[in-house]
Amino acid sequence: MAKTLQLSKTELVARALSQMDSELTDEQWSTRQKLALTCRILFEGGHDSGLAGQITARAEQPETFYTQPFGHGFDEITQQNLLVVNQDLKTLDGKGMPNPANRFHTWVYRARQDVNCIIHTHPRFASSLSMLEVPLVVSHMDLCPLYDDCAFLEKWPGVPVGNEEGEIISGALGDKRAILLAHHGMLTTGKTVEEACVLALLLERAAHMQLTAMAAGEIKPIDPELGREAHDWISTPKRHAIAFSYYVRRILGKHGDCIE
Repeated sequence: MAKTLQLSKTELVARALSQMDSELTDEQWSTRQKLALTCRILFEGGHDSGLAGQITARAEQPETFYTQPFGHGFDEITQQNLLVVNQDLKTLDGKGMPNPANRFHTWVYRARQDVNCIIHTHPRFASSLSMLEVPLVVSHMDLCPLYDDCAFLEKWPGVPVGNEEGEIISGALGDKRAILLAHHGMLTTGKTVEEACVLALLLERAAHMQLTAMAAGEIKPIDPELGREAHDWISTPKRHAIAFSYYVRRILGKHGDCIE
């Protein structure tokens, strides 16, 4: 006879989270490997836009971070060709220069000590939604990691290579994990590379679903309490890690050259 039929939803959620933590194992990749894998995952996930977009993660030394060399597409990034740069965008390790737009990443890192990875891309659907100057609407269970967690910058401040743009974007992001940038693209952050990667894929899917729903009718809101519940249920380090591992398995057959 089943022994859990009388348990409350709160108890069942706690049991499930505990079981995930104890029974599901994480893959052990270095930060360099995770960044290279993320670049390939994003490429296959529709985030490719030529040379536009940057991914960064804090490196071992304070006020330094990894990023891809400017002039390389996401499908060309390997753990070997990643750069280490400082907050002045000076290359400390590796060959090449970073994308000058990495400057606004440095503003986010200074403002948010909890952020260890930033992904900024110009994917088709998020960029299309940004052209309408409307914020992201989260109205589906799968998208709830972004519920009340995606900011909106409604005015385009121009190309993000100046300190002014860094101050504007970091200020608009606030304490949220993601932001839709009008007439520009999207940005996600994470305490881990895995978290930022999963959210980036999700934001592009959310934008696609929103544009599809808007074409069919009026989007109906979900109950805020249930939205927050789903946000917290899906947004755990373990869920981020196992989702990332799934995406890695999907791309390694085509992109096994990105890591040793």
